[in-house]
Amino acid sequence: MPAPADRLVIALAQLAAIVGDIEGNLSRLRAARAEAAAFGADIVMSSELFLSGYPPEDLVLKPAFQEACRTACETLARETGDGGPAVLVGLPWVENGALYNAYALLDGGRIEAVRFKVDLPNYGVFDEKRVFTPGPAPGPISFRGVRIGIPICEDIWGPDPVECITETGGEILLVPNASPYERGKVATRQNIAVARIVESGLPLIYLNQVGGQDELVFEGASFALNADRSLAVQLPAFRQIVARTVWERDEKGWRCVEGQREIVEEGDEADYAACVLGLRDYVENNRFPGIVLGLSGGVDSALCAAMAVDALGAARVHAIMLPYRFTSMESLKDAADCAKALGLRYDIVPIAEPVEGVEHALNELFAGRPRDITEENIQSRARGLILMSISNKFGPMVVTTGNKSEMSVGYATLYGDMNGGFNPIKDLYKMEVFRLSALRNRWKPAGALGPDGEVIPTNIIVKPPSAELRENQKDEDSLPPYPVLDAILQGLVEKEMRLADIIAQGHDPATVHKIERLLYLAEYKRRQSAPGVKVTAKNFGRDRRYPIVNRFRDSGAPLLAPDAAIAPRGQTGTSERFEE
Repeated sequence: MPAPADRLVIALAQLAAIVGDIEGNLSRLRAARAEAAAFGADIVMSSELFLSGYPPEDLVLKPAFQEACRTACETLARETGDGGPAVLVGLPWVENGALYNAYALLDGGRIEAVRFKVDLPNYGVFDEKRVFTPGPAPGPISFRGVRIGIPICEDIWGPDPVECITETGGEILLVPNASPYERGKVATRQNIAVARIVESGLPLIYLNQVGGQDELVFEGASFALNADRSLAVQLPAFRQIVARTVWERDEKGWRCVEGQREIVEEGDEADYAACVLGLRDYVENNRFPGIVLGLSGGVDSALCAAMAVDALGAARVHAIMLPYRFTSMESLKDAADCAKALGLRYDIVPIAEPVEGVEHALNELFAGRPRDITEENIQSRARGLILMSISNKFGPMVVTTGNKSEMSVGYATLYGDMNGGFNPIKDLYKMEVFRLSALRNRWKPAGALGPDGEVIPTNIIVKPPSAELRENQKDEDSLPPYPVLDAILQGLVEKEMRLADIIAQGHDPATVHKIERLLYLAEYKRRQSAPGVKVTAKNFGRDRRYPIVNRFRDSGAPLLAPDAAIAPRGQTGTSERFEE
């Protein structure tokens, strides 16, 4: 039996896997293995469930899908008989009638070992207990005489799996992950890794997936820590890479002696980069030729346009100004200036004829009733119809541009400004939209395809927000100032705070009750909204799942009479029946 290796070159394949693209994922891993072979790697490490893509959701329950993943794994295993690097690969694995989240060692033309995920997450965006069976406590696997521990993703968030690996002779921890982006998550992951190192005394490699998958963005940002908790490797965020790391063993154990260290975006820069990557991959992986969006002269659509150009390039982005008689000259100028700065195609399609045609068709039914929010919504729906028609005729996907503040309180119109296939700013509150717009004018992420410099005219950022659906309309006619609204919403949505606790922060009790009521009433709209990039701890959809029919109201402060309600733009009479 050969002596155990005292030096390992481990290639970290921080790659994007596409759910269901088994052959494509296999090809990506083959290419990574060839690249790793060129720099002398002994083994190539890929991310969690790489062959299937993550999260596969209920697709993984299909026997044909399971079999295709297994066939791809066996094919790749045979290819390792060429004397090149071994491969660690994640895939769904059926054994004795149970389906596991598995990680396999492929070497010497064979599947040498398989380990199963023990702790299946079932919170937030995760639903693994729905589809997978938890595996047994994992012992290490042997690779060229080195005892490697393979805790899979969630397995390091608690102590037990790593403790089992340590007690059974593990020497180094290789952790495959599919951990979605969330503000501040990089530091959280590293803190969890440090805790496991302190308990085990073992060095650790944390390899994360990169790329967008529906609402989720995986930013990569993989890293390695030595047993003394020092940072040995830091890979970049938001881009693919096959990285060389060199590990050597002495009397104290394994230590990384070679590996790159990149700067990882944080805060608003990370949020912006996540939105761009999520939009790019959604468009590319669904094979849209480009996107079309309404450019209103407001900050939300301007930020979406900038993200779209950064993601796809100006040639694949088509902006449409859809003016009506309430559209100001200021908005017309701002939209044109933004389009020019971004270099995208810009057209103007007036909506007077379709709006007035619909109003004319309804004249007899609406006779004797005053103009109200109904007519405002006709404008929004005419715009949505035109954008969808352009999409149908030419093929680009409609990007919808509502922010999280609006989506929280229903300040949006179903089948109007909510029309679209994807929303890059869906999980950004209005004040965050302002911040990211100002940020983009002085910075852009690595790999962005848009121009440098000011691409969102300053006037768009500083002017009072307005839907421009009636004369001299301002958002604050219907809503509290956005700094107030966002603070209340973050308490209600992200933190699930009691109303009494939010009021204790200094907010007006009546306003807090109004916002809670609108948040609940708008649930039916959010169920019909486009998917969008997750950046916060609790996005609408995967994270926050509330019933539409819901009569609960927090009684922490006096209830309001019905006539004190704020009327959100786009609210229909149907939801008013849910009033207390």
